[in-house]
Amino acid sequence: MNAIPSVDLRDFVSDDPKRKQKFIQEIGAAFEDIGFVALSGHFLSEELVDKLYEEIKKFFALDQETKDKYEIEGIGGQRGYTSFGKEHAKGRKEGDLKEFWHFGQYVEDNPELEREYPDNVTVTELPDFNAVGKETYKMLEKTAKYVLRALALHLNLEEDYFDEYIKNGNSILRPIHYPPITEEPKNAERAAAHGDINLITLLMGAQGRGLQVKNHQGEWIDAIAAPNELMINVGDMLSRLTNNKLKSTIHKVINPPREQWGTSRYSIPFFMHPVSDMPLDCLENCVDEEHPKQFEDSTAGEYLHERLVELGLVEKK
Repeated sequence: MNAIPSVDLRDFVSDDPKRKQKFIQEIGAAFEDIGFVALSGHFLSEELVDKLYEEIKKFFALDQETKDKYEIEGIGGQRGYTSFGKEHAKGRKEGDLKEFWHFGQYVEDNPELEREYPDNVTVTELPDFNAVGKETYKMLEKTAKYVLRALALHLNLEEDYFDEYIKNGNSILRPIHYPPITEEPKNAERAAAHGDINLITLLMGAQGRGLQVKNHQGEWIDAIAAPNELMINVGDMLSRLTNNKLKSTIHKVINPPREQWGTSRYSIPFFMHPVSDMPLDCLENCVDEEHPKQFEDSTAGEYLHERLVELGLVEKK
């Protein structure tokens, strides 16, 4: 496959059983093959998208001293600001050429999870920043819920299988700024080749060339969404759960051509995480003689901690 398939979420949420089944088949086939789709018909309005970009550009344009006061020690970058070059891909020493912000879950009716998750960080210089971030978070979370319902049906599970695990899940909205490149990068890329940790990722800002996906032939292909589309991919947690029936595909963000070094790039992934006690044991209906179990049993929380250590964001326990 040399192109990312497109699907329309309006098919799934329609009252037409044929359209709903069409969506389930299309996204299931894509996630079993390349692990990526471009999705239209989501719950983000054009107005909200524009407002979010406006706010995050204002934040990243603040002076470094102001941004640095929002970098919170001791929480592995799970909320607030992470400065340039701090994160690296698994197995890489070079830091990625990016800085980013994290909005986390807005917990409802669960004091235990409120204590478990770090608090969201308020940017006092930008009065609309946090409200716009929260609204975007909620709309992407809603979109992800319906995508996972379709995948549950594709996997012959109950449609609401994932609902209890993603309610108040440890999901992250990450506005990223890739600043202009000022000198020859030494083995560093804007985002080195990696797989995502979580269940699924919903990416805003994949409209220009930069994101690349590795296909089954080991070739890097461009993943470019239309203006009204989100790019959605399978994360490692969902791959583990399905015994690699759904593919978590390696991807990267390449550096631009030299003539474009003076430009910034912004992208905004939403990493859909479940609650930490969700079991990631391989589903029984994804294991058989032809497909023996490939992964050890673990929980989402255990696996997340292991990966954050590998990324250099938290210390090993």
